[in-house]
Amino acid sequence: MTHAMLKGSNVPLEATTVRAVLRWTPGQGVPDVDASALLLGPDDRVRSDEDFVFYNQPRHPSGKVWRLGKKRVTEYLTDTIQTDLSGVEPTVGRILLIASADGVAFDQVENLRILLHDAADADGEPLATFDVTPETGAETALICGELYRRGEGWKFRALGEGYSNGLRGLATDFGISVDESDPDATPEPAAAAAPTAEISAPLPPEQPTAVTPPLPPPPTYGYPQPAAATAQPAYGYPQPAYGYPPPPPVPPGPDPNFRLPPQGPQFIGR
Repeated sequence: MTHAMLKGSNVPLEATTVRAVLRWTPGQGVPDVDASALLLGPDDRVRSDEDFVFYNQPRHPSGKVWRLGKKRVTEYLTDTIQTDLSGVEPTVGRILLIASADGVAFDQVENLRILLHDAADADGEPLATFDVTPETGAETALICGELYRRGEGWKFRALGEGYSNGLRGLATDFGISVDESDPDATPEPAAAAAPTAEISAPLPPEQPTAVTPPLPPPPTYGYPQPAAATAQPAYGYPQPAYGYPPPPPVPPGPDPNFRLPPQGPQFIGR
């Protein structure tokens, strides 16, 4: 007989191993839902981070609580947590069954339901069902129900308690140390790395130095000054060949008016 449960109601369990199946209707804009479990000690807190069974840690070290993973069942998607109640450590008093939606509010998830099955009866009807309805619609994580000890046996209670800060906020409330390795943790911004060496800007290419012509030597007072190097030669006269002495001046041709002086008697021919 299947118990259709209301929020806060409970039912005793005779099965020694149970499967808690989360089921919802997928579709456009519907977030992916993940099932997880928290094993709580006598103080209603985890004993260590190993008491958190979720997608990055799918099996408890005791081997008595584990995640089976997701399946497609007709028009639904499911994610399942299985528990061997007979082997759970005595220090564990409660096992929370959790749904989280990766930062998207549960008001976008349709037909969310938890179904509790006897794992020994694979094809049997569920022992209990509970339609999980968010109270505000802003929840991103929900405690759908819990398995808890009562005397020598176990019971299941329907809860539907929501958290708007996701799986991280829920797990932290029960003593989980969330750090950067946790998939729901928000990484801290990395500190700026100190420079290992100072890098200076490249120097501009060396510009050629302008050649300034030498200044003329200062004058030597009292002596004639050498001709300026820039003096122009007199046109019509031969130019000196630089580096050689100038040629001697060419004597003028014979004077056509030249006459020998009168000869004395000693030069007259006889």
